[in-house]
Amino acid sequence: MSQDNPSGEQPEEVLDPSVAADLADALADVELEPEAEKSEAGEATVAEQLAERTEDLQRITAEYANYRRRTAQDRQAAIDNAKAQVLTALLPVLDDLDLAEKHGDLAEGPLKAFRDKFVSVTTGLKVEAFGAEGDAFDAERHEAVQDLSTGDEKAIGTVLRKGYQFNGRLLRTAMVIIADPQPSADAGAADSEA
Repeated sequence: MSQDNPSGEQPEEVLDPSVAADLADALADVELEPEAEKSEAGEATVAEQLAERTEDLQRITAEYANYRRRTAQDRQAAIDNAKAQVLTALLPVLDDLDLAEKHGDLAEGPLKAFRDKFVSVTTGLKVEAFGAEGDAFDAERHEAVQDLSTGDEKAIGTVLRKGYQFNGRLLRTAMVIIADPQPSADAGAADSEA
């Protein structure tokens, strides 16, 4: 034990000043490296978060666009359903006006003007009549009351009530009597030449 140190502890060694400066620099480098790794990891985390947020934003934007498209379609479907219900309720009035015209009651006067306006409004709303005599019979669009046909091919012989459609949507089937198709003029000419 040394005489200078009465407590018996060993004295700290004194380092050469140049070695102490090198050691301090080395310790500073060692402490900075973990912080540098943290900052690089932090930058990667920020980039990952940015990519994640961008994906979330794109997904939410797509969901909102789909929602707007669906609600617009639902709104248009509701409007079309309401129009179809009103037009279906008005079809008997159109039938009565057609019967009055067939009987000659609409030759002139205010009822003719009303019928013309009513028909122009329904035509403007894209209501189309179908089921003319001679058309091919379609069980989905025509309601057969009687079948007078003898072959496999069926055509409309008599129309008892017109059918109507709105924007391609069936409002009411046509009530018809089925008959054999009439031979066309070309087929009749071919038969007479033979």
